[in-house]
Amino acid sequence: MEFLIERLPLYLDGAWVTVQLTIGGSALAFVLAMLFGVLGTVDHWLPRAVSTFYVEVFRGIAALVLMFWMAYALPIATGFQLEDRFAAIVALGLNVGAYGAEVVRSSINAVPKTQIEATVALNLGWFQRVRLVVLPQAWAQMLPTFGNLIIELMKATAVAYLIGVSDLTAIAQQMRSSTGETVVAFIGAFILYYLIAQVLIFGMRLLERRADQRLGRTPPSGGLMSLLRTPTIGTGVGVAK
Repeated sequence: MEFLIERLPLYLDGAWVTVQLTIGGSALAFVLAMLFGVLGTVDHWLPRAVSTFYVEVFRGIAALVLMFWMAYALPIATGFQLEDRFAAIVALGLNVGAYGAEVVRSSINAVPKTQIEATVALNLGWFQRVRLVVLPQAWAQMLPTFGNLIIELMKATAVAYLIGVSDLTAIAQQMRSSTGETVVAFIGAFILYYLIAQVLIFGMRLLERRADQRLGRTPPSGGLMSLLRTPTIGTGVGVAK
């Protein structure tokens, strides 16, 4: 315990880097997921082809390989060097965004066709239909799986130390190497990763409740504990390590 208390500031610095990677990667993944997910539902073949290409390519490449490419191969190929932390964010966002795009596409397609027909009868344009009717209903279906993807992304940040990012795993490795206290060093990382995950789960539960309330659904009772329950499995997608 004394070991962890003395080195707590170092662990917190590493945890803050992990949080930054998680927030940055999640933001990029969300934008890409919404963009390519919506394109995947368009009737024209070209937007669907673009969406399919992105999903199949980046869903099939491991996040670690993307990190190595962004950090080491991209500078050789283009002469443009990305900062290590930014390279990790881009790699994670591209990888998780491909999974998220399939979640968005399937959630939009799950909206009852009668709802779409009603918007056509009301003479609403495509943008109005998507913004006012389709997305609010699809959003509530996306959130449980989005929560899983964010947790997976957070865990995937643990390999970012391999390209020189001083995240939580890197700090634990340094503590192990410098002190020889392997078990204690990684217990500190274990605890902080768990706490970060619980904060993310709590936040996603709040978003789920808000989405259900906006649709007039009654959220499950249980107060605070219901917000901390185990994340829903959703569609079973994950992040390729």
